[in-house]
Amino acid sequence: MKIAKLIRKFFFPARCPFCKRVIKINEQCCPDCKDKLPSTYIENFARGGYRCVSSFPYDGVYKSAIKGFKFNNKPRRSKQFAMLMESDIRDYYRDITFDIITSVPLHRKRQRLRGYNQSQLIGKELSALLNIPYVEVLEKHKDNEIQHTLKAKYRIKNVKNAYRLIDRKLVKNKNVLVVDDIITTGCTLGECSKVIRNGGAKCVACCTFCKVLYT
Repeated sequence: MKIAKLIRKFFFPARCPFCKRVIKINEQCCPDCKDKLPSTYIENFARGGYRCVSSFPYDGVYKSAIKGFKFNNKPRRSKQFAMLMESDIRDYYRDITFDIITSVPLHRKRQRLRGYNQSQLIGKELSALLNIPYVEVLEKHKDNEIQHTLKAKYRIKNVKNAYRLIDRKLVKNKNVLVVDDIITTGCTLGECSKVIRNGGAKCVACCTFCKVLYT
């Protein structure tokens, strides 16, 4: 196992998600890019008034990094993204003790095509960093249109009733943090949060790597 890891490290070293330079395995990004990180996070809300904290604007190198992670088979970036999000989550939600972390699910057809759920990968890495259990609480049973292809006015209807709880006992009387990669209009996170809240959760809040600032 150790030999396999050494071989993988030699041929596929960790790279900065923003500039692609080789970095140490437990580094978030290279020192130069770290110096350029935004000084504060973005406070926003998912539809329905659910609090959300986003670490970066969906622009420039942050947009390129998340698109590569999502569409170009870069699942290893999930650990780097989670490390970059960790301090923002701890600071913004210092008034909440979360019982579980979950993520926005993909429909099984889309996950099969992509090979992984990018939000789930970030959620599991955050679970380890924040020492909060990761639990799958939602499933997506409606194979709807892709949200980012739609105009804002159509997005609410598109996600309506697309998600359902796996089991109400998973969320009842719990504080739940919902993870996604990007928030645009907040319709997807809002719908997921509503389903969880209606299932008996005490509190539901959200976090994302990026926030689209202009729609």
